[in-house]
Amino acid sequence: MTLGAPGHWCLYRVDFPVHPRFMPVTIDRPDMRRASREALSLALMEARNHTLQLLAAFEPAPGRQPPQSAPPGALPPLWVVGHVAWLAEYWIARNPQRALGPLCPADGVRLASVEPQADGWFDPRLVARADRWALPLPDAAGIRAWLLDTLETTLELLEQAPDTDQGLYFFRMALFHEDWRGEDLVTLAQTLGVPLAIELPAGAATRPALLLPATRWTLGWAEDTGFALDIERGHEPVAVPEFEIDAQPVTWAQYVEFIADGGYDREALWRPEGWAWLQREAAREGRRGPRHVEQIGVASGAVMQAVFGRPTRMGASQAVMHASWWEADAFARWAGRRLPTEAEWEIAALQAGRRGFRWGEVREWTAGTLRPFAGFRPEAWTAPAELDAQPEFGRARVLRGASFATRARMRHPRARAWAQPEHDEGFVGFRTCAI
Repeated sequence: MTLGAPGHWCLYRVDFPVHPRFMPVTIDRPDMRRASREALSLALMEARNHTLQLLAAFEPAPGRQPPQSAPPGALPPLWVVGHVAWLAEYWIARNPQRALGPLCPADGVRLASVEPQADGWFDPRLVARADRWALPLPDAAGIRAWLLDTLETTLELLEQAPDTDQGLYFFRMALFHEDWRGEDLVTLAQTLGVPLAIELPAGAATRPALLLPATRWTLGWAEDTGFALDIERGHEPVAVPEFEIDAQPVTWAQYVEFIADGGYDREALWRPEGWAWLQREAAREGRRGPRHVEQIGVASGAVMQAVFGRPTRMGASQAVMHASWWEADAFARWAGRRLPTEAEWEIAALQAGRRGFRWGEVREWTAGTLRPFAGFRPEAWTAPAELDAQPEFGRARVLRGASFATRARMRHPRARAWAQPEHDEGFVGFRTCAI
């Protein structure tokens, strides 16, 4: 892989230069949800370079063997990267109605792909998640060529697109989808133990919990936000009583106290479904802490957790990472507290930053199950393109915030993600509220 001379970025060739001075100022910040054509062009190139760098980390290296079997729930890195290009091509280059933006029908006519087998490889409707490790995908060089080819077409069409929210909708979608899948690749590297040169956020001094007054709050992005996921949209006023919330996510020092006090042995602390999950995990791997934890010194408070294949001593003030919702809920019960609601978390993030509310180290579990906001309308691209990633309303739990692996342009207090309560692959932690 060629990254160009120091101070410049290029995508295997010098046609697409992106100087680093543009990145922190204009293309990697939350207001990219309303990015102009020029900013989008730079961001799409930078995002593709980032994807290619992550892909390179998974390529065979001396002394490192590829996984012999697929980890549960994990996707092949070549499929993830190829799907990024497929989605952009499907909704932009192959979509004659792309200018309709979010009003574009899901079942509209599509042009042929430049890769005859692209749909058979990367369309989630045609290949079940469990079958993707067995697909006869191109090698890494072939995938890189596919990524370059589709990006060139996307950029050419972007030059002709109307500079409006509707006209740029699918180009913004392609950018945010690539960022989303990039975080998936970092998570996959953690799951597989693939080395990545990414440092975890350092811990910080624990600050007292924050008390916020009662208020009425409206959940959901405003209509003029630009790009947002359909599950983030809507307009739902809620009454929020006064609440007290942790200023930062729960730390390892706090979590070790939970373990030392028999947190993983006391059934009364766990919901029935969570206790059943814990027993299955304990029988399979002797689970006594969050995923990837290799050693816990209850007396010393030391925690060793594998981080990209390296045993790493976690700092006492660092945020707990790779906790399932069941573990987060059990900890909160043990502490005599509870998980925050979505509205409480969002209010604190938007209003209490100057008072010490800290977020962005890990994504964070919230209370309750995922449901759509009032006025929810599923958007066309999420149904056929992300069939295997559709939210499961009523069971999945909501994640708020961002992790160290989240691109800055995806970080916003109103951003919303979800996962099943047993999910612990991601860089996920939690904080608590007073009952």
